[in-house]
Amino acid sequence: MNDFPLPPAPIHVSDDVLADLRLRLDLTRFPDDAGNADWYYGVERGYLQGLVDYWRTGFDWRAAEKKINAYEHYRVTVDGVPVHFMRRPGVGPNPTPLILTHGWPWTFWHWAKVVDPLADPGAYGGDPAEAFDVIVPSFPGFGFSGPLPGHPDMNYWKVADLWHTLMTGVLGHERYAAAGCDVGALVTGQLGHKYADELYAIHIGSGQKLDMFTGDRAWDLSGGRPIPDGLPAAVHDRILEFDRRFAVHLAAHVLDSSTLAYALSDSPAGMLAWILRRWVSWSDDGGDIETVFSRDDLLTHATIFWATNTIGTSIRTYANNNRYPWTPSHDRWPVIEAPTGITFVAYENPPGVTTEQRVQNFTEGERGAWYNHVNLTVHERGGHFIPWEIPELWVDDLRRTFRGRR
Repeated sequence: MNDFPLPPAPIHVSDDVLADLRLRLDLTRFPDDAGNADWYYGVERGYLQGLVDYWRTGFDWRAAEKKINAYEHYRVTVDGVPVHFMRRPGVGPNPTPLILTHGWPWTFWHWAKVVDPLADPGAYGGDPAEAFDVIVPSFPGFGFSGPLPGHPDMNYWKVADLWHTLMTGVLGHERYAAAGCDVGALVTGQLGHKYADELYAIHIGSGQKLDMFTGDRAWDLSGGRPIPDGLPAAVHDRILEFDRRFAVHLAAHVLDSSTLAYALSDSPAGMLAWILRRWVSWSDDGGDIETVFSRDDLLTHATIFWATNTIGTSIRTYANNNRYPWTPSHDRWPVIEAPTGITFVAYENPPGVTTEQRVQNFTEGERGAWYNHVNLTVHERGGHFIPWEIPELWVDDLRRTFRGRR
């Protein structure tokens, strides 16, 4: 597509919003946090306080904004929903349109490390014939795709409908490619379920069932079942590790999202603490988050949430995934008919499953039957934020999924 159909709309956070942020950071009141040097009780005060001080006195949002605006940005209303997206035009003989969907607590900028090699493979030692025209939206209710007036029920399968309208109706593509991680993998999976004939393929960072948020105890990874007796110690410990990593996050977001949002929307330090905990525990960081996210990286993402006042609507999507449950568009199997590539990482191996067993565990389990999987890969390194943590491997995996399919 030579002439892009929308006028550019670079992002900009007003000086007034930044001044208010600094004032709130100045007035932060920290709780006592005795006995928490090991982060047993959650985010440790000393680290958070240092990060808040840097946010207040050292972090340069304008520099981050300039870096972000080196890419094209657009805003459009799709079926009444405000949508912001970043674009990196493809460089090659016939770039394939590709939409990338993030999750929580991600922003669109979590794709920053992969957009250039995907769009311009020739500049990275690849084949220009494999170029993508990369579209990176902010999930509705997140960052610059907010607020959501009149749409309090937004969830992942409704986002899939918006993305399909964006790619086909607004941007005019007859067929396109899609990829995503975290909740973005569910959006992408729904695209591969409902709109398979209009997709070349999909590539995701996990292979969950699309009904994972349905049921009375969708917030509980175990479904309320106790840990069985007699498990090997390593398996038992892995279950507890997963509970500590995900349980409070899912329970609070699904069961009490608005209550939590009042605190997180009023205190930037509180908001930072809540999402910092996820970044720390979900990343394969070896105990040092700054090996994955620099302080500037952390605060760039945090400022996007804060400046747009979207932390509340971002966490609401979890409750809406459950309150307005997914229903299938057809009864064929596999449920996701689009050819699917999946990147797994060892950091998220299920209890009792080794890295060498990961692919077989998936294909032989109930989740494997849901997908028309054509390219399954597991990597020993990398955590939940796959395209940020291992971008080169993610790009290679994605290219392999689409090779020969366009």
